[in-house]
Amino acid sequence: MINSPSGSLKHRLLIGRLLTGFIAFSGAYALINQLPLTQSILYRAAAFDYFNAGLAALSFAIQALILFIVTVIVSKRWFVVTVALVTLSAGVNMVYGQIIGDTLDLQKTGWLLTEARQAKDAAAEFAAPLALGIGKLLFVITLLIGARHLLNPLVRQQFGGKLSERKSTIAVMAFLAAPSLLWPWLSLHPLGAERNIYSYAAAIFSADPAPERATVSVIPAPDSKIRKIIWLVDESVSYQAFDRIISPQLVDRLAIDFGETASMGHCSTPSNVALRSGVAVRSIDSATDLRHTASIWGYAAKAGYTTIMIDGQVSGPPQNLLLQPERALINRYESAADGIKTDLKIARSLNKDLKTDGKQFVYAILRGVHFQYRDHYPAGTLAEGSSTQAQYEAAITYSKAGFFEALLDGVDRSEVAIFYTSDHGQNIVDGVTPHCSGSPVPEEFAVPLVAFLPPDMQANYQTGSGGRSHSQLFPTTLALMGYDGAYASNRYDNILTAPTARYVWFGRGVVPVKKGGAIDVKSAEHFPQR
Repeated sequence: MINSPSGSLKHRLLIGRLLTGFIAFSGAYALINQLPLTQSILYRAAAFDYFNAGLAALSFAIQALILFIVTVIVSKRWFVVTVALVTLSAGVNMVYGQIIGDTLDLQKTGWLLTEARQAKDAAAEFAAPLALGIGKLLFVITLLIGARHLLNPLVRQQFGGKLSERKSTIAVMAFLAAPSLLWPWLSLHPLGAERNIYSYAAAIFSADPAPERATVSVIPAPDSKIRKIIWLVDESVSYQAFDRIISPQLVDRLAIDFGETASMGHCSTPSNVALRSGVAVRSIDSATDLRHTASIWGYAAKAGYTTIMIDGQVSGPPQNLLLQPERALINRYESAADGIKTDLKIARSLNKDLKTDGKQFVYAILRGVHFQYRDHYPAGTLAEGSSTQAQYEAAITYSKAGFFEALLDGVDRSEVAIFYTSDHGQNIVDGVTPHCSGSPVPEEFAVPLVAFLPPDMQANYQTGSGGRSHSQLFPTTLALMGYDGAYASNRYDNILTAPTARYVWFGRGVVPVKKGGAIDVKSAEHFPQR
């Protein structure tokens, strides 16, 4: 009898078991979706956007309820499958969130796939947040198993095992998959972290192929004086580090230092894509597809330049979203990664090219100093336990030792234009993601920009430093190739003889994942994030 002492005890134990199982599941789901829940519900509510906060809460509640039902009902075999699927998707989200401090979406997942080759370096650099993310994931798995252990026997006892039969299990698993299929179709959001990676992956792999690049219709002057143009795009060199370490090497080299310059991205991929594509800073918006622009390669070829790309960071396929329609426009592509002296080897190779006949445009991505910084200088250079700042400066010092001397040795500068910059800056603070962070700071955009131009052209560009942007490199180069300067300035941005017309910068979603999709772009009159 329920009123007997033994019946009352059994009742309390049953209630306790149900409550404990529910709390264990709720804790697991809250941990899986910690960042999405915070951003889509709490932040929206704090901004008085109660309607969308309520819709997000309803979306999460439905998905959590579905996963809860599956957890306590399906057979042991299908529960293992469910946990495996949840672990994979939640693991990607939780580790990403722990390192970057941001949530995943479709665009960021696309970016993540392009940066997969950096996974080993990232794992070593961010070992602590990676371990914490994995630890949370293991705790989540433990909670789900605990919830299952507590609640499934009660369900089986109540329904006599009928819900574990094959037909019922298949129906429940289909029920589990429903949000992943219906939410994108119905334009509902957000998807839970336990399932979103599959929807994002499906959208990425079913996306339309990259569009063909637009052709160049404008005609350049046939008598361009400049026969060699080189873009040197370093890796992770901040303006502050350049000013202290590299700038003194350029004192006697007739270099024009444009001062602190704004990168068009705080991650490598958006920065490089924007540099290669050219950005119309006065008209750029979220509907722009940089994959469709004429690109620097098209302009260079139209002006009679052989196009060359040298990548000192890879030994395999191209990186930074260099897709096939764009790759086809490059006459010579070189994967040039070759150890910690790669940059010096590239400088010596370019020095030889600068002394040859013919017109060439070269886009050279240097090895630079991507984390981990200690991988970019010989062992024993610094004492064990040296600060991150010391490691960073040692890496830059070693990376650029003798670089410009080797590059310019014996070169006739009268017909040569060389530009040196970095893809993005660095925020060197212990325990903080140095670039490509979820909440970027100005230091992640602050890069150097230096020009080595013929002596008779330098006076035109020495109009004071500051106010410059990566977006100006494209139109300046077009003018040097023989294109009308007014066209280049009006179509893209001011030439480097003046400050930028408008600052523009891109997030990880620099190109649309699907046709008609939006990109992650911002613009302002001020330096990014200031």
